[in-house]
Parts: sequence; structure tokens; C-alpha cells
Amino acid sequence: MKSGIRTTNAPQPAGPYSQGIEANGFLYTAGFGPQDPATGALGETVADQTRQVLRNIAAVLAERGLTLDDCVKTTVHLAHLADFAEFNTAYAEFFTEPYPVRTTVGSQLYGILVEIDVVAAIPQDA
Repeated sequence: MKSGIRTTNAPQPAGPYSQGIEANGFLYTAGFGPQDPATGALGETVADQTRQVLRNIAAVLAERGLTLDDCVKTTVHLAHLADFAEFNTAYAEFFTEPYPVRTTVGSQLYGILVEIDVVAAIPQDA
């Protein structure tokens, strides 16, 4: 059994997909870009864009009462792997130990510098 998660506090899907899906004790998010959900604005640096992506993801998690601390896995797509150090510094602002496992890859992204999706574990008492 699965159920969709939707919020107006994160960018709306641009196609036939959900912002998040809850299934089997986990919440899976779509890959989010750095668009501000209210204005559509993009940050100029990979650090600014990373922070907005993680705020977008946090908004989806909050719809289920979760936080980024509930994340067990992240997948990160960077337009330029040379931006890794700047990305990593901004990313570290949002997570505490034990950090989620992470895969970071270089990808062709359309007009953005970073995209991230997560898997969060839903506590049994939630």
C-alpha cells in the first residue's frame, strides 16, 4: 500500500509524478531542484541552490511529521562535480550524525546546479 504526499511549500510536479510517496515504513521523495516554491527564483551558487533544495525536501517531509534527521539515503545530482566542496559544505548544514548514506553523481541538469531526492524512515510510533 502506498499514499502520496503533497505540499504547496515545495515546487509542484512538472509531470506525472508525486512530490513524495509513503510506502512500507518509508517516505520517498521526488528529485527536487532549487526553485523557491513561492517565487520560482533560483539561487546563483551551488551552495544557495543546495540550501533551497533541502528546504524543499524538508517541506515534503514535514507533511508527514518528519525532518531531515529521518533521512536514511540521499541521491545528489551535481551539474558540475567541481562544485562538490561548496555543495558539501552547504549540505552539511542540514544533517546531523549519523548522516544518511549518500550517492553523489555528475548529471546533465536543465538550468540548475543541483537536484536531490531522499528516502526517510518513518518512526514506528509516527
